[in-house]
Amino acid sequence: MSRIIVQSEKVIPGKPEDIYAILADYKGRHPQILPANFQDYRVEQGAQGEGTVVSFRLRAGGRERLYRMRVSEPVRGQTLTESDLNSSLVTTWTVVPLDDGQRAQVRIATMWEGGSGLRGFFERLFAPLGLRRIYDQTLASLAAVAEGRPPEERRAPGPLLVLPLLALIIAVPLVIRLIQQRRQRSTPVARIVPASRLHEARARAREIRQQAVRALPRLRSLRA
Repeated sequence: MSRIIVQSEKVIPGKPEDIYAILADYKGRHPQILPANFQDYRVEQGAQGEGTVVSFRLRAGGRERLYRMRVSEPVRGQTLTESDLNSSLVTTWTVVPLDDGQRAQVRIATMWEGGSGLRGFFERLFAPLGLRRIYDQTLASLAAVAEGRPPEERRAPGPLLVLPLLALIIAVPLVIRLIQQRRQRSTPVARIVPASRLHEARARAREIRQQAVRALPRLRSLRA
């Protein structure tokens, strides 16, 4: 298995403490910034920051999965961490003040242990693409809410980028195989002679040579 990390960030006008308060409000304003990929969002415990437990179904990269996230605040006012209770997935929100507290750099980063084999390969390839698009939309909605505007439309990003990549991955091995087949057809096939026949031919050559040596004196006598 290998660790997969997906992150996105955006500079948002507004006081960092106000932006952090939106993120920590899991009962009210936090759900407003989530795109339609987050479904059946529910607060199971708490409501504000540390100790809150939320659950939701997330559609990303052509897959859907249920998450139950427990919230902690490693650095109150700056860092929020959401840890899935059923997997290795951890999402961290970081709010860094800029311009004397007039703006903030907001970063969302998710990491988890990916699968192995072919399934893990496709997970490493497609999951970051879909998740990063979701996070870009989430941060745009956060900026809108922080500025007092309506959040971005809650729409699920379509698989416009994923489908061409999937087609390319499927097509490349087929093209390589076709090229190899054509090379095999154009290359003359070497005829393999069995070892037994090779020994017979060598023995026959030695016998002919010996016969020639024995016949040589007779030829000389006839010439004389």
